[in-house]
Amino acid sequence: MLKNYKLTALFFLLSLPMMVFSQQRPDAKRIKVSGKIIEKGTTLPLEYATVVFQDVKNPEKLSGGVTDLNGDFNFEIQSGTYNVRFEFISFKTVEFKNKTYNTNTDFGTVYLEADIAQLQAVEVIAERSTVEIKLDKRVYNVGKDMMVKGGTVSDVLDNVPSVTVDPEGNVALRGNENVRILIDGKPSGLAGINIADALKLLPADSVEKVEVVTNPSARYDAEGSGGIINIILRKGKAQGLNGSFVVSAGDPESYGVSSSLNYRSDKFNLFSNTGYNYRTSLGNSFNNSTYFDNGVIQNYIDEKRNNERLNKGYNTNFGIELFINKSTSWTKSLTIQNSRGENPDNVFFYNFDELRNPTYTRNRFNDQRSKDLTFEYATNFTKNFKKEDHKLTIDMSFSQNRENDNSIINDQVLNDPSSLFVERTLNPQTQQRNLFQADYVLPIGKESRFEAGYRGSFQKNLTDFQIDLLDNGNWVRNDLYSNLLEYNENVNAFYVQFGSKINKFSYFLGLRFEDSNIDVNSISVNDYNTKKYNNFFPTATVNYEFSETSSLSLSYSKRINRPRGRFLNPFSTYSSRINIFRGNPDLNPAYTNAFDLGYLKRWNKVTFNTSVYANLTDDSFQFIRRESGSIVDGVPVIEATPINLATEFRSGFEFNVNYSPYKWWRLNTNFNLYRNETKGDYRYINSLNEEIVQNFDNVASSWFARVSSKITLPYKIDWQTNATYSAPENNAQGKRLSMTSVNLAFSKDVLKDKGTIALNVSDLFNSRKRRSETNLENITSYSEFQWRQRQINLSFTYRFNKQKNERENQRRDDNGGDDFMG
Repeated sequence: MLKNYKLTALFFLLSLPMMVFSQQRPDAKRIKVSGKIIEKGTTLPLEYATVVFQDVKNPEKLSGGVTDLNGDFNFEIQSGTYNVRFEFISFKTVEFKNKTYNTNTDFGTVYLEADIAQLQAVEVIAERSTVEIKLDKRVYNVGKDMMVKGGTVSDVLDNVPSVTVDPEGNVALRGNENVRILIDGKPSGLAGINIADALKLLPADSVEKVEVVTNPSARYDAEGSGGIINIILRKGKAQGLNGSFVVSAGDPESYGVSSSLNYRSDKFNLFSNTGYNYRTSLGNSFNNSTYFDNGVIQNYIDEKRNNERLNKGYNTNFGIELFINKSTSWTKSLTIQNSRGENPDNVFFYNFDELRNPTYTRNRFNDQRSKDLTFEYATNFTKNFKKEDHKLTIDMSFSQNRENDNSIINDQVLNDPSSLFVERTLNPQTQQRNLFQADYVLPIGKESRFEAGYRGSFQKNLTDFQIDLLDNGNWVRNDLYSNLLEYNENVNAFYVQFGSKINKFSYFLGLRFEDSNIDVNSISVNDYNTKKYNNFFPTATVNYEFSETSSLSLSYSKRINRPRGRFLNPFSTYSSRINIFRGNPDLNPAYTNAFDLGYLKRWNKVTFNTSVYANLTDDSFQFIRRESGSIVDGVPVIEATPINLATEFRSGFEFNVNYSPYKWWRLNTNFNLYRNETKGDYRYINSLNEEIVQNFDNVASSWFARVSSKITLPYKIDWQTNATYSAPENNAQGKRLSMTSVNLAFSKDVLKDKGTIALNVSDLFNSRKRRSETNLENITSYSEFQWRQRQINLSFTYRFNKQKNERENQRRDDNGGDDFMG
């Protein structure tokens, strides 16, 4: 018990980035001690290793600190005679006994050797929290979460604090969908053409952790007013040959198998992640509409839809990291993804007269098939100079995506064969993306740092959406809904930033310049749009440390949202004849000024992080529903489309809490309350050739909360529960109603902890549905949409030469890693 108590106390200590525990004598001289702690046999730094100075004359008096992400420590102590210990859990302690320190001392590099005998004893106690809260971001460690076993990256993000994923897969941060999603710190071809769809294809087991950055520095793209979500993929770092295998099966019918392997030596590191998935996903929706004429009900239409989606495919990533010398490395990797999907979409339109008497029923069966193929080659060169943290990194990546979505549509009035008509949609899409990036970091003195860099992103997209009508055995193109869209985006960016620390006060200032050259060409209608603009994007963060365990920060950044994909394409879907989505090729970018005031406090068992934030956006994107001007069976066609409105002001309050009341119970909570105000008018022509003016002035408040509990039951069975609630929110055309979901998981280690069996249930009560009310001039409607019904998965993980809670030493990602004050 005594040993377990000490290990538990050490775990809580290791969870704090730089805790200093000292008792001061006012007459003592203060000196600085510094150094670096490395794992023996490798060049990998030990993050959160402890350095303890024990006063020889009074052993109860302790001082010390904890290493940072690079294994470095640097803090002050009182001069005197000490016993010094360098410790890391499951590693052998290095001690310097009874030595006097009267001047600033640099211990150089201290090497700690893994203690194999300790590993078996500390596996459960030494496990770090699933969520790490830092002042400028949250880090979600996927490997510790049972909820996502056998799932996708979309499932991963839906468990991250401050992040929500709606039933259609759209990602929002603090309720804001204008989020930039990065992979390994940079834009990636793995994100595909449609980011929401791509995240549903990537397996969760390929992700190591997710970083949420609410107000990024100038190093990051200026894209995304809501912030940045950085998905970091697994890359093995342990010495020798090691890895893991995962197999899973679920209901509705789903199967998956994946492997993560790596072999590391002093000269190179080979790594790979490979997986195959077969997933069935059941979904449903309905939209009940009432149609009026001058306030008098004319008729009703109830639209009901059932989906049984199937996706099967494989992904593989393999690469090599070459250690050219002690200061230089070169990494190359190749990723291939190939998937096929089926989505039979069966829609029934139940028509009623003004007294709600049935008139007729129309059935529309849309048999959709898709293919998706992605290649990406990436390379990274890193040069570390003699001075600590002085480095140059160069990244390049080249990717190509090819998607092909086709469907055959049969539409007819039931019991009336003469009403049958058959259509097909063809939607081939290609995307090419080339990325070039260089980042340079120069430490100045011991407390300052200068950074500079360049990023060039060059992208070409071609979407050929075509609808054909079967007429006497021949396919005839429907030009009303067909379109060839070409989108070319070239963005060159440069940034500089400087940070320094003065006693308890620190700051980080940056400036980013982006030159944008964008072509949006709707070739079918000869509509060519060229948008050229360049902008400066300043960023600033200041921080004040009240003590070793509490600090306050204020940050500002200017951001941009460039419309892409389905936002621009005049047509990309055609599953309903009377409710359609239409993109807007004339959309302009939106600019946001983002402010964030955050406070971080740590206690022995609790970490508390709260922030107040405000975003002011010009030309914000808003989705509106309007009459398209077309009539089908006497019913006006309603289209949803994005437009630029004048201004949007979003503000909110958020807090995150990590609490470990006992060693067998861990709680993570996230709460976000926000207010969204929009101002602007929109004009359009309805089916009667009348000009309609809609006022979009609207003030809406809403909130969401998430609680995650992980309990270790008897027989070492882990039980995890996640519950999420999203409150209702009004908008200018109606209301989004509340949504609640609960996920459940159990896991048990077997085979002497080399294996883990996990059972998880996603959406336990089948309640994860998007519900909304819409009120237009002549139409009111109520709708529910459930992308995926309750899913049950059983998985088995087997590890070899790799402990369950092995500390995978992840080198700092200079493209998406910690900022100066992280």
